[in-house]
Amino acid sequence: MDVTGLRLAVLAPISWPTPPAGYGPWEQIAFNIADGMRRRGADVTLFATGNSRFEGHLASVLPIGVNEDPALNGDVYGAIHIGELFRRAGDFDLIHNNFDWKPMTYALARPAPPVVTTIHGFSSPQILAAYYACASRSFFCSISNADRDPGLEYLGTTYNGIDPAEFTFKDKPGEYLVFLGRFHPEKGTHLAIEIAKRAGVRLKIAAIPQDETYFREQVAPHIDGDRVQFLGAVEREARNELLSNALALVHMTTRPERFGLTLVEAMACGTPVLGANMGSVPEIIVDGVTGFACDTVAQAVERVPQLAALDRHACRARVEAEFTTERMIDRYIDAYEKALALRLPPEPSAERLRARKHDWWDRPMAYTDVPERPKSLHFDS
Repeated sequence: MDVTGLRLAVLAPISWPTPPAGYGPWEQIAFNIADGMRRRGADVTLFATGNSRFEGHLASVLPIGVNEDPALNGDVYGAIHIGELFRRAGDFDLIHNNFDWKPMTYALARPAPPVVTTIHGFSSPQILAAYYACASRSFFCSISNADRDPGLEYLGTTYNGIDPAEFTFKDKPGEYLVFLGRFHPEKGTHLAIEIAKRAGVRLKIAAIPQDETYFREQVAPHIDGDRVQFLGAVEREARNELLSNALALVHMTTRPERFGLTLVEAMACGTPVLGANMGSVPEIIVDGVTGFACDTVAQAVERVPQLAALDRHACRARVEAEFTTERMIDRYIDAYEKALALRLPPEPSAERLRARKHDWWDRPMAYTDVPERPKSLHFDS
């Protein structure tokens, strides 16, 4: 499909600018989509914060990201942000939603062009209610085969993509492990610390705060500035240097990973991944080639001495083959073509309806609500 002249609206989150200077995976992917489609010839309007950087049309309702000013109410400005897009819905041939479930409910209430929603993850079981309710109005794309709900139809899996040229490749392994992301039990910073200590390797932690109690109780007591170092949040060049000089990225999550953009960023630098063997991790890394998918902390510790022998060129090649922006854009163009041809999603099959979960209001909504999570992936394993 030739997207030249396609009037495309890309809705980004507004926690951070698009693209973000540091953390902000959803904002980064929204930018990569908007910029990639612009370069392919589409007439793109990016709905994002006012301090975002985009060479196409930029539409914004607030000057900075809501996480950049604690006085800003994300619920209020998020609703205004979505409302502004749908106020202008008639200006576009297609809307690409990267802002979770709420924009789909706006599409239920008014005429709009086809809507494609990238599901960046289900943050709680109750969110499934919104996706089921809006399945007649929005098409869906998953970011990994693992992160799919059997009750939903998907146009396809569109792996997140990056520009490898933005990441410095180093063919010699470093001597430290790195944890990159945010402080939350599901991201497994405590497991990265345990692995590094038991393997006798230094660990450098670069993360933004999210769960302060978790950080205070399970992470902070282990930070000594030597064997376990905390660098705070790192932005582009510092993040690039941190990843490219590492022995490996540790990504031992305690719940299935939806995609894991940091895995791809690390491999673009030639840095292998030591990850939990669940969720998208087995799709992203090639076990024994670009890293190791581990079932337990003990197994991860055993793999640490083997990391230096992995071919860092293979890590880079894996990204260049599957996880570039251009490869992602190709996949989204295929999805757009289907959405534009159908205009509205087809009625769900009886099989899909039977697969839908109807007990979301009774289910716990904590990160621990993941039945497939291996019990071995605990701090005391």
